[in-house]
Amino acid sequence: MPRFIIHHVTKYTYPEPVRDSANQIILFPIRDEYQDVLSHQLIITGEPNVEKYRDYYGNEIGTFMNIDLHKELRIDSTKTIVTKERALPTGTETIEEQWGHLNQIKNVVPFIDFLLPELFEAIDEVKKTANVDLYKSMSVFDAAQELNKYVYKNFQYIKGITNTQTTIDEVWKLKAGVCQDFAHILSVMLRLINIPARYVSGYVCPKDKDLRGQGATHAWVEAYIPFYGWIGLDPTNNCVVNDLHVRLAIGRNFSDCSPVKGTYKGSAKQSLEVGVSVSYEDGAVSKNVNPILEPQYITPVTEPDGTNNSYRRYTDMMKVQQQQQQQ
Repeated sequence: MPRFIIHHVTKYTYPEPVRDSANQIILFPIRDEYQDVLSHQLIITGEPNVEKYRDYYGNEIGTFMNIDLHKELRIDSTKTIVTKERALPTGTETIEEQWGHLNQIKNVVPFIDFLLPELFEAIDEVKKTANVDLYKSMSVFDAAQELNKYVYKNFQYIKGITNTQTTIDEVWKLKAGVCQDFAHILSVMLRLINIPARYVSGYVCPKDKDLRGQGATHAWVEAYIPFYGWIGLDPTNNCVVNDLHVRLAIGRNFSDCSPVKGTYKGSAKQSLEVGVSVSYEDGAVSKNVNPILEPQYITPVTEPDGTNNSYRRYTDMMKVQQQQQQQ
């Protein structure tokens, strides 16, 4: 049973003092038979009172206010987690029984939410890949793994070309992105072949191997397998999720699971910095991740108009390169 100490820092800085900052945090790890939370320390600028509640999906949500003038908001979360290995689906039921079970539950709560299709322009193109007739010839677990592999092989992992506002259509055209984008694409494809799929936020914590998504919050998908339950699929790393992933929240998409979001009164400009480090019982620290007291901060590049459209920057750059090649 791996034991992880995860230090997650979120820091907002403002060029001028702001006030009336109202924030929501989803930084409280899920507690269940596969994940124990041994301790959790939360330190926030101004030491506000954090009120907690459970949302529709069972996630623990925290809310707090900072009404005083401030130029910085730092949210420092340190948790010690023990994860447990889980057995994989055995697939003893027939293929027909498995897909028949999915048909029986498609109008049952909570599966309805995780089957509703996204509305986007490229849906017909995606359906050609996520062909329900093709995948129904194999077990549900095998079908889910095949789509997981498809996303991994056909989408490039490139940091900085997308952001939290990047649409599914943009990611589909780019055939690139980061873990959030991979998770969104996989969840769409699973739902198109009638497999309930939910978005998961958390951390990936390998000790002796390199996995994409280290040193930051991570995202993947959980698919519902008949006669088994929910199982995680990580399209960013083409693996089945087990005891190297720590879960924070589940939902339909990123907006349901955003670790930190909020509003404030003051300057429209802000700088967001995020750092995550993972250490282990023996004192080792994940590869390519800074020590726990020195998280690596990442500051998004801002457009002249104040937006952060990295997708537009990427497409503009590609157009320039194409024009140069034609000259």
